Amino acid sequence: MFPLISRLSNTTRTQASFSRLRQFSSTAAAMGVTKTVLKEGDGAIPKVGDKVTIEYTGFLKDTSKPDNKGAQFDSSVGRGAFVTAIGVGQVIKGWDEGVTTMKVGEKATLDITSDFAYGDRGFPGHIPARADLLFDVELQKIN
Repeated sequence: MFPLISRLSNTTRTQASFSRLRQFSSTAAAMGVTKTVLKEGDGAIPKVGDKVTIEYTGFLKDTSKPDNKGAQFDSSVGRGAFVTAIGVGQVIKGWDEGVTTMKVGEKATLDITSDFAYGDRGFPGHIPARADLLFDVELQKIN
């Protein structure tokens, strides 16, 4: 199993509303996470500290592809859903920020810039340094 859990610095950033896509004139200006809802959920929204069950697939972002999805580096599909506390730094910051805006049953794509993912260090052998990531995520339940 690929370890998705990562400790991040205590730097916090307030992000604009996740309900609309943000447009930027340069990638340097785009820092954080953008959520694109693929299927609306109808359940509760997790609070910081809640344990959640998530199914996900992670891709390196590749803007030369029509859907921006480059190489897949990890997936819980077929392996079993991933359970974690959310919003408390146990996963990458992009997940902490993005998943806490989702409703149970929602499917979304999280477009996460490198500073909200693995940053300058990357994840050797899987994710290059300074790589932007895309995750297809389904919030299955709040435990």
